[in-house]
Amino acid sequence: MKHIKSLIAAALVVSFGTAALAEDTETKVIGVSIPAATHGWAGGMNFHAQEAVKRLEEVYPQLDFVLSTASDPGTQVNDIEDMVAVRGIDALVVLPFESDPLTPPVQAVAESGAWVTVVDRGLSVPGIEDLYVAGDNTGFGRVSGEYMVSRMPEGGDIVVLRGIPTTIDNERVDAFTAAIEGSGINVLDMEHGNWNRDDSFTVMEDFLSKHPKIDAVWASDDDMAIGVLAAIEAAGRDDIQFVLGGAGMKEMILRTSKGDEMIPANVTYPPSMIATAIELTAVGLTSSAPVSGTFKIGSVLVTEENAMDFYYPDSPF
Repeated sequence: MKHIKSLIAAALVVSFGTAALAEDTETKVIGVSIPAATHGWAGGMNFHAQEAVKRLEEVYPQLDFVLSTASDPGTQVNDIEDMVAVRGIDALVVLPFESDPLTPPVQAVAESGAWVTVVDRGLSVPGIEDLYVAGDNTGFGRVSGEYMVSRMPEGGDIVVLRGIPTTIDNERVDAFTAAIEGSGINVLDMEHGNWNRDDSFTVMEDFLSKHPKIDAVWASDDDMAIGVLAAIEAAGRDDIQFVLGGAGMKEMILRTSKGDEMIPANVTYPPSMIATAIELTAVGLTSSAPVSGTFKIGSVLVTEENAMDFYYPDSPF
């Protein structure tokens, strides 16, 4: 993260010089297409996207921004096609609602010659984008799995909730599975909770009805962890030792800081990465600073001892 901030700061020095000549340059349009705030992390991401656009509109008078939010993949596809047809975008920053349905329209944008920045959820065809900005999903799964092993040295039975079917979900689950391999931890069941509290409540209800004994839950996301905890409480089960979520929701971080036995840890995955992606795209369009490639923000294990280092009370997430 420090590396990314340093790069942005250095690139901004170059781009400010370019901005001074804005009156003589053609206005360029950056489209930003992201999922609607369907869960807490997405709500935080929407907040940071809006703040970034407002800030960058002042910094770059030669840039126009078009921000759209979509509640499903079909709407997001239509949004992107409208950005191309109506606004003639020069660059697209996209966090795909789902990988497969968004790959063809984003590929069409890239083939038109526009710059493409993909954020968080990768496309199903590699190499389409000019810039990829994301958290370290492999690291997220690995850190989660390693924590499970450290908490359950004798092994045990767990259930797993996956997110929305995307490449990043696959990366997380694959790394988690590799981290617990040979540890004696047995995955009783694994289903998609879609990073949604209500969906996760329903999935956990099903798990509880099917399995009379569950030692722990990898919810892999704080919104899903909230749904899981509600289902456990409703069922009156006391066999589950703890639930491990992730992404650093402030309410969950606070519980960890207070030594809550059911939420003993967390794994970071900041929604502010969308702002990093928009800012780097703006730099790329207005300067000669090299910003193409891959930028990953590492995942960190949060425990009672360091939780307050990751607690941001004014954050929407």
